Amino acid sequence: MAIEVTSGNSTLIQSQVSSLLVQPLEQASTFLAAGPVILDSSSPVRVPRIVNGTTAGFVAEGAQITDGDVAFDEVTLLPSTLKGLKTLVKLSNELIRTSVVGLEAVLRTRLVTDVANALDKAMWDGDGASNTIKGVFRQTGIETGTLVLTDPDSLIDGLAKAQGNKVSPSHWVMTSATWATIRKNKIAATGSKQYLFDPNGGIAGGTELRLFGLPVIITDNIPNTGTAPGKARVGLVDMSKVVVARDVDAEVKILDQTWGDYDSIGIRVVSRWDTALLQAKAVTLLTEA
Repeated sequence: MAIEVTSGNSTLIQSQVSSLLVQPLEQASTFLAAGPVILDSSSPVRVPRIVNGTTAGFVAEGAQITDGDVAFDEVTLLPSTLKGLKTLVKLSNELIRTSVVGLEAVLRTRLVTDVANALDKAMWDGDGASNTIKGVFRQTGIETGTLVLTDPDSLIDGLAKAQGNKVSPSHWVMTSATWATIRKNKIAATGSKQYLFDPNGGIAGGTELRLFGLPVIITDNIPNTGTAPGKARVGLVDMSKVVVARDVDAEVKILDQTWGDYDSIGIRVVSRWDTALLQAKAVTLLTEA
């Protein structure tokens, strides 16, 4: 008697597809999470600022007080020519109905994530070309300095530069590779294996990375071009002096009529933002020598 078994009847076995859709590995959006000042507007935004104030001095009783001049300028965001971040995907209604996962909802979330990732990159390191966002590391007039990965004194020098510019830095910004190299610095003693920094990895509260008391943002969106392409860079940023203008957050639209003759729909995500520095010296960018 022959018994039919599964190995010889694969066509009779019902295939099961997991309802878990595995997302790609990718870094989290970090710029907006760092807490810049956010202004909501659908039209161009102008933020006035005082370039310099007057010089006060001691004046004797009854003597004439010297006139002072105050100079003003402004930071402009969301010019009418600024492009928005947009993406669109089309899919058939058959695919939506037969999909194991809730495909429409999944794609909505995915497209919003894709837009958020593109926005994060632009706000840190966008080059501003062709009416796009110019990131904070590409702004004119930022402070610069030299980075020596094997010498933490270069980080202290960067802090001193920022503080000398009357800036109170709130975050370090660097890649994971740069963070790891800095963390590997050991006490300068022959054969010492003791790490220079906190042996727990500079971790506060179990999650937040810290260096010299400031939180560390890990991101790949650090400049890798210019006068030293391929060199490590570390940013030191005062996020209280970073302003973000938000026109459209992440508008999701289901286009169920446009491709009606194809029995298909489109999912469109639109977002439009801009960023600028209230003070250029709010950013200090250290570059490996």
